[in-house]
Amino acid sequence: MTSATEAGVPPTPASPKSRKSVTGTRRTVAVLFLLPAFVLLGALVVYPIGYSVVRSFYDQSGDGFAGIDNYKALFTDDSIRTALKNNIIWVVFAPTIATALGLIFAVLTERVRWGTAFKLVVFMPMAISMLAAGIIFRLVYDQDPDKGFANAVWVGVHDTFAQSSAFPKAHPGRDSPLVAEKGGFLTKAAVRTGATVTLPLVGVAPDQMPGDAKKAVAPQADPGRITGTTWQDFTRGKGVGTLGGVDPTELGYPGMKIEAVKDGKVVETVKAGDDGTFSFSEKADGARLRLPASNFKEAYNGIDWLGPSLVTPAIIGSYVWMWAGFAMVLIAAGLAGIPRELLEAARVDGATEWQVFRRVTVPLLAPVLAVVTVTLMINVLKIFDLVFIIPPGSSQDDANVLALELYRKGFAEDQPGIASAISVFLLLLVIPVMWFNIRRLRREVRR
Repeated sequence: MTSATEAGVPPTPASPKSRKSVTGTRRTVAVLFLLPAFVLLGALVVYPIGYSVVRSFYDQSGDGFAGIDNYKALFTDDSIRTALKNNIIWVVFAPTIATALGLIFAVLTERVRWGTAFKLVVFMPMAISMLAAGIIFRLVYDQDPDKGFANAVWVGVHDTFAQSSAFPKAHPGRDSPLVAEKGGFLTKAAVRTGATVTLPLVGVAPDQMPGDAKKAVAPQADPGRITGTTWQDFTRGKGVGTLGGVDPTELGYPGMKIEAVKDGKVVETVKAGDDGTFSFSEKADGARLRLPASNFKEAYNGIDWLGPSLVTPAIIGSYVWMWAGFAMVLIAAGLAGIPRELLEAARVDGATEWQVFRRVTVPLLAPVLAVVTVTLMINVLKIFDLVFIIPPGSSQDDANVLALELYRKGFAEDQPGIASAISVFLLLLVIPVMWFNIRRLRREVRR
């Protein structure tokens, strides 16, 4: 008997029910395996997105239809507008700075023996949670130089070039020969050659006196000069010591600057010794003595990093500290894939290292740099933890971002409609960036 194949009749195709996948698994079995994932995806992603979109069109109670009023609030509410402005600053600067630092680190670590150890140190902040990083930088940016690392360094550098006064709290006491004048103090009467002058002050705590301060010495008259003493006119104990007189336990004001002022002009300037004594020449005859304001300048306390003007850049700095290592690792991987022949050819043609970096390395790394930048842009659009933790309550409004404002509207202010509108708006901002990233990744796969 002749078979259908031998007779030239094509075989009947298998029924669709018996058709199997490439791996030999029936489609129904594959669907059953994927079903739990689809259910979780729908419950945790699709449903919340859909519910947020619907909820964004309802009022605060959830019963009345509000139309697009909640979306209008995104551009009329002052706090939301501040958050939107800060989000723009974040998107522009944070990914750019983190990517640029990552590129610099990746290129430089290729040229040193301890490059691996350096990469490990730079990448280590990625192992720290945003919560822990926020607490760390809240301490780093503390206003008190004795607590905050940033101000400790800044104040140290500042005081190297501009020493602060040792007597910021000093001032005249009772029955003093001094009167206040332009932040300093001026004698009530003019001084004469051969006379002695006493300039007593109070207000400096004993433990705040300079270490080189010695016991004050009463001035001794000199026929050709004007002599005097400036000192801490205070002796511990009730009723102890002479007001306006130098007592044995009282200390001089070392380094106190004294000016002789005549007809509104400074004719001579001297500084007190360790025991508070000073001496003017005959040029000061008839002048009034002045303790200028520079003697009482408050100690420099650093920068208000978490104040209204600097709080956002300060938080961006903490973000860059965490994510520069992420950028460095990805860029270093891309750098390892660049053919060394191209770099050597450029050097042979006479290109400098800067030209090789700018004209060869960076263009070849452009796809990696784009992926890193776009990934960080998506990340900063959702930034919440650092902005919630680092700023003090007085500056949190100035550091506000959309994710934090969403939390505030939804939980603190009980405005779920506006909170839902913010969440939908954030989704709309993230989608184009994600779409760009996916397209670029697919393009790289095709290559």
